[in-house]
Order: sequence, then C-alpha cells, then structure tokens
Amino acid sequence: MPTYMKPLPENSPVHHTQKIKAQLGQLIDHLREDIGKVTEPKAQALFETSAEVLTGLVKAFDDYEKKGEEAWRTEPMASRPK
Repeated sequence: MPTYMKPLPENSPVHHTQKIKAQLGQLIDHLREDIGKVTEPKAQALFETSAEVLTGLVKAFDDYEKKGEEAWRTEPMASRPK
C-alpha cells in the first residue's frame, strides 16, 4: 500500500479482501513453484489447475472491490435509466 494512503478501518470489507487476496497470491505462487518440483504429471496438472482457480477467485475479489461486476453493484442494471 502506498505510504500516502490511509489504512482502511478494520470494519471495511476492502481491508479484508486485500488481506485475503495477498494470502491467495502467496498460495498461487507456491503452487506454481511446486509444479517444477514434482515430476508426476497428474500432480503438476492439479497444482496448475488449483493456481488457475485461485486466480479466478482473486479476480472475483478485485471485481468486488471495484464494483466491476453487476452482482457487486448497489443498484441493479435493470433499474438504471437507459
């Protein structure tokens, strides 16, 4: 987090989504590193698939933070003026 930004309060959902995304990022990195450490193709595929699924989850957290998907917006698209 840049030094000029105030830390988010503990009760802010984004405070928690950012922490969770950091932990998921560490797990993704670990899975990808382990792909090169094991020789069994099924284990490699499992680790890569797991990393991809978690990457999608990180994107969902990003979308929530940015209100980038309709499901995360406060006003449904159908009720917005055209």
